[in-house]
Amino acid sequence: MGREEPMYKYIVKRILLMLPTLLGAACLIFFLLRLIPGDVCELRLAGDGQYVDPDALVACYADLGLDKPVIVQFASFIGGFFTFDLGKSMWTGQAIETEIGLRFQLSMQVAIMATVVSVLIALPLGTISAIKQDTWIDYVVRTFSIAGIAIPSFWLGIMIILGLLISTQAWFGTPWMPPIEYVSPFEDLGANMVQLIWPALATGYRYAAVATRMTRSSLLEVLREDYVRTARAKGLLEKVIINRHALKNAMLPVVTIIAIEFAFLMGGLVVTEQVFNLNGLGKLFVESVQNNDYSMTQALVMLVAFIFVVTNLTVDIFYAWLDPRIRYS
Repeated sequence: MGREEPMYKYIVKRILLMLPTLLGAACLIFFLLRLIPGDVCELRLAGDGQYVDPDALVACYADLGLDKPVIVQFASFIGGFFTFDLGKSMWTGQAIETEIGLRFQLSMQVAIMATVVSVLIALPLGTISAIKQDTWIDYVVRTFSIAGIAIPSFWLGIMIILGLLISTQAWFGTPWMPPIEYVSPFEDLGANMVQLIWPALATGYRYAAVATRMTRSSLLEVLREDYVRTARAKGLLEKVIINRHALKNAMLPVVTIIAIEFAFLMGGLVVTEQVFNLNGLGKLFVESVQNNDYSMTQALVMLVAFIFVVTNLTVDIFYAWLDPRIRYS
C-alpha cells in the first residue's frame, strides 16, 4: 500500500505536467505555421489558374476564420483541443477526427507490427552477441546491425517489392504485389497481414539494428558487475544468470529506445508509406503541409506530441517493474 500511494501521486503529477508540455507544443506549431509562405484560400480558389477573385478570397477567409485576429484564432485552437473538437480541415472541409481516424488505424498497426519485429530481432541477437563477445557470432550480429543502420528503410522497401515481383514472376509466371487498399484486420486478417507485413519488416529491421546494439552494450556492462561474478562463483548456471539477473537489469535503456522508436513510428513513415502506397498519417501530414492546411497540421502535431508524452509516462512506470530499486515520489 505504501508503494502504491507514491506511484499514484507520481502518475497524477506527470499527467499534470503533460498540460504545459502540450501547451508549449501548441504555441510552437500554431505560430510557426503562420510564418510559412502560402495561403490555403489562394490554393483552393486558384486551382490550375493564377487569378483569384478578391471577393471569393475574403469569403474564404471568413469561412475558415482566418479573418479573425491571430490571438482569437489561437484561443479557438486551444479551446477546441482541450474540448476534443478539432474542427474541420481547411482543405477538404471534412471533420479532422474523421480524416485522422481513417488513417490512424493503419499507422498504429504498422507501428505496432514494426515494433514487434524490432523486439523479436533485437533482444535475441543482442543477447547472443553479448554472450559470445568477440566470436564470429558477435561479428556477424554486429555486421547485421550496422547494415540495418546504414540501409534506409525506404530502399529496403523498394528491394522487397522488387524481390516479390521477380520471385512471383519466376515461380508462378505472374508478378504479384501486396494489395493497395487497406483492409482492417477485423474484416480480413489474411489480406491485412499480406499488405502490412512488408512495410513492418522494412521499418522494423532499421529499428531492430539500433536496439540490437543497445541490448549488446547494455548487457555487456551488466555482465561485468560484481553481483554477476558472485553468482558465477556460487556455481549458478549461465542460463540462470543471464535470464534471471543480467537481462532484466540490462533492459532499462533498451526499453527507452524501443518506446521512442514506437512514438516516432506513430508520427508517420512518410517515405515508407509512399513506397508501399499506404494512406497513413505520414502521407496526410505531407499533404496538409503542402496545402497550408493549418487546422489539420496542428491536429497532427498535437496528436504526435500527445503520443510522445504518454509513451514517456508509460516507460517511466514500466521502469519500476524492471528495477525494484526505482522509487517514485
